[in-house]
Amino acid sequence: MPGHDDATPSEVAPEIASVAPGAPGDKPTWVNAAKTGAGASYEAYVDGQYRDGGRTGEVSRVWFSLADGVLTETMYGLIHQAQIKQLRFAVVTDTGLSVEGTDTTHRTEYLHTDAQGRPLSPAYRVITTDKQGRFEIEKRIYTDPDSQSLVIQASIRALRGRITPYLLLEPHMANTGVGDRGDASTSTMIVDGDASGFLPSRLHAWEDGVHLVLRPGRPFAATSVGFVGQSDGLADLADGRLDHAYASTGETAGNLMLTGAMGPITEGETAERSFVIGFGASEAEADAAIEATTTTGLDEVLRRFNGEGERVGWEDYIASLDQLPRIAEQSTDGGKLAYASALMLKVQEDRTHAGALIASLSNPWGDTVDATNPSTGYKAVWPRDFYQVAMALLALGDEETPLAAFRYLPQVQVDAQTPGNTGATGWFLQKTHVDGEIEWVGVQLDQTAMPIMLGWKLWKAGLVTDSEMARMYAGMIKPAADFLVDGGKIGLLWNDRQITPPWTQQERWEEQEGYSPSTTAAVITGLTVAADIARASGDAASATRYQAAADDYASKVEARMFTTDGPWGDGDYFIRLSRNENPNDHNPLGENNGQPAMPEDRIVDGGFLELVRYGVRAPDAPSILASLPEYDDQTREDRFRVRYDINGVPAFRRYGNDGYGEQTDTGGNYGVGGEMHAGQRGRLWPIFTGERGQYELAAALQHPSADTGWTQAQLNGIRQTYVRGMESFANGGLLLPEQVWDGVGDDTAHDYRPGEGTNSATPLAWTHAEYIKLLRSLADRAIWDRYAPVEERYAR
Repeated sequence: MPGHDDATPSEVAPEIASVAPGAPGDKPTWVNAAKTGAGASYEAYVDGQYRDGGRTGEVSRVWFSLADGVLTETMYGLIHQAQIKQLRFAVVTDTGLSVEGTDTTHRTEYLHTDAQGRPLSPAYRVITTDKQGRFEIEKRIYTDPDSQSLVIQASIRALRGRITPYLLLEPHMANTGVGDRGDASTSTMIVDGDASGFLPSRLHAWEDGVHLVLRPGRPFAATSVGFVGQSDGLADLADGRLDHAYASTGETAGNLMLTGAMGPITEGETAERSFVIGFGASEAEADAAIEATTTTGLDEVLRRFNGEGERVGWEDYIASLDQLPRIAEQSTDGGKLAYASALMLKVQEDRTHAGALIASLSNPWGDTVDATNPSTGYKAVWPRDFYQVAMALLALGDEETPLAAFRYLPQVQVDAQTPGNTGATGWFLQKTHVDGEIEWVGVQLDQTAMPIMLGWKLWKAGLVTDSEMARMYAGMIKPAADFLVDGGKIGLLWNDRQITPPWTQQERWEEQEGYSPSTTAAVITGLTVAADIARASGDAASATRYQAAADDYASKVEARMFTTDGPWGDGDYFIRLSRNENPNDHNPLGENNGQPAMPEDRIVDGGFLELVRYGVRAPDAPSILASLPEYDDQTREDRFRVRYDINGVPAFRRYGNDGYGEQTDTGGNYGVGGEMHAGQRGRLWPIFTGERGQYELAAALQHPSADTGWTQAQLNGIRQTYVRGMESFANGGLLLPEQVWDGVGDDTAHDYRPGEGTNSATPLAWTHAEYIKLLRSLADRAIWDRYAPVEERYAR
């Protein structure tokens, strides 16, 4: 194609200066969390760990994300260590400046698919189109699986008039946006006495021992580095010219933007450009990463990333999932979302700590989240989300990652060696970095039960041997089960509460204390399977103790959490949470997320369905059937309403009075300025469409057709309602969000459509996991998360 990679500089050359003024620049933020793509290379384990030298060679520790048609948060090192905020193009046209993301539309496609259009790797084609039709930019984005680098291959087309594109790179080195330093250079000859050399065109940023270098395939016409809002290239381009070219930030640090100018492109022509970004502990290491990638050749790097032919890459991982083709048959989209979900679940694993599964490769509502201090956002380990993902990977037929995950779990369990701990042991930390660094320390009993549940599933699947289970029982499972029986006084950081199970300091939404149906369901299940493990490990006394506690908790579920004097319907239903053992005392819950305290019996959620999922209650238990109408009531005022049918799809909020979401008056982000606001409203979570589908499947399985058992009509009803429903919530990149817009309130900030993902967190690993588990349950005609010893004891 015709190109201008060797175009001459613009007619008006910028004024060259050595040091950029205006440090430290504007206050930094992160970016839109509604990702349409997320990627990293596939790396094969070596003896269950990530080490160089295995089938996939050097371990790449680079992750990237896409939003609004541009490259957004890009990590290097550990999975939460962001080094780039965003990279986009600004284009000077004959009729004004146009910036990718703000002034363009976009679509995201997978570069590598099978004959059915199902994605085989997380390499992307992203197309942005100027809203005024003046240009189009196509980018191919992927990482080098054998180097610490990322590749962008861009085709920039002038559709109407002449255009001049500028690359804008905003680093956030070392996971913040305030301490960066940088320099920029065009191609120059350096002569020093008898020696001479060539200094290539490049952009460079660094902080605290981590460096980033961007090198174009052809030299930039001009480069600059400046402080955002003061001397950055985007602000400079307001008049259509790059008036200043700053070579360095000097000795000062701050919030940076690096700019690379390209030559003009005339109407009807296309410029093909490539850019490689290398990372390392030094500038030399970052340069070496780029050199390795360019030496290999970009087309070959992509083939290795994909795993084409004899190369080992993502194709090999997808092929290893022997259950994926079978469960994809339960989809209504030809399996596209199932394959994308498999990729997303594996992408969101750290590549240093094998089995460290995070919640999301995003920072919720990031474009208004302060980036002055390091922030993991959702790029961290919660044992609850962790369990969901490990179980989904197991459902796909991945036997290695769930096992690595199980073996990882002791790193996030509290014991006598946990830094700063002076209290009870055995419970699992609320939220940690993937290396085990403590972040949050609330006690959530489901997060202590679920590691036991995962271990039992792996043991029964034959992936954990009896001898390994005996070791894990002594070291991890017994301390956890003992805590689920005895509780104890916590002594870690701010937390000094006394925990008396099944009362939990926080339920699964991490906001309230008390007796929770969903938490109690997990605790009963965890103790029941712990009893099974204890017996097999020769600890009969503990087995008896664990089962007795589970029996006690199960016998009091309704007494503690089922109101018979509530304000909704006939007054009989499970409530979200009871602060004490009396669900009829109208006790108020605490204030949360800007919402006022309300009597506990006015707050309904779907947590009671977890009692059915695990087997603690039968689908037709009277308490379950009594609660469904109140959960489903769509006539209730919006504050307390939970269910909203969106485009014919049953969709649900977390609970009534939820404030974890966008403003009702403007559609603006949650928690702007770090403060809670009365207008905040939690929206619809696709997870619950999947949870309800699991319940409907369990109910149908309980009373199959007398003649044929499971009929195709019954199966199709669930598929068309709940599977298709979850698929409808996926965005153009086949990523599933945390929340979708419910249509309540004005939306002038984002112009969301009902059912469209919000700026909460995308891709949410739990949502993808729930979708996969629903497909597996349908394929098996059995609930994937059901625990036979629990069902046999309590749900008969």
